[in-house]
Amino acid sequence: LNIFSVPSVFMHRVFVYGSLKRGQPNYPYMTDSCYGKTEFLGTAVTVQKYPLVIATNYNIPSLLNLPGQGNRVHGEIYQVDGKMLEFLDSFENIPTMYQRTVVELEIKMADKEEKLSPGSIMEAFVYSTTTYQPDWPSLPTYDNYDSNGDHGLKFTLREDRKWASVE
Repeated sequence: LNIFSVPSVFMHRVFVYGSLKRGQPNYPYMTDSCYGKTEFLGTAVTVQKYPLVIATNYNIPSLLNLPGQGNRVHGEIYQVDGKMLEFLDSFENIPTMYQRTVVELEIKMADKEEKLSPGSIMEAFVYSTTTYQPDWPSLPTYDNYDSNGDHGLKFTLREDRKWASVE
């Protein structure tokens, strides 16, 4: 056993605010054990405001790392193992598209099994957008992403995205 490698049993907290939430298009990835272990801890809202925008032709929800702008963002906290964290890092295209940073959260609703109390503050990893277009901070911001929301912006699943071919 290499004492320098982080054991995959080590658990990490991750805050998801977009397509990985329950009922959203990419949620199946969160429950597929072939990617690692995941446990739902509860719902939360960011302590600080952040711009949560829907951007690109594929209508992808993106959290811009601009604290103090936008809204307090609602989402879900999961406990994940090292294998799932590695999967999420690659899924979120770190470091080119997203970066994994720590965010302060206020617990809204805790899962019955968990020892979290509503109103308490907790830190978790969040994937915020690394590179974005100059106009993104001026896009409408949301406090709670829903791919079927009244914004009418249909989320495009990864396998349905048509990448431009290079001539």
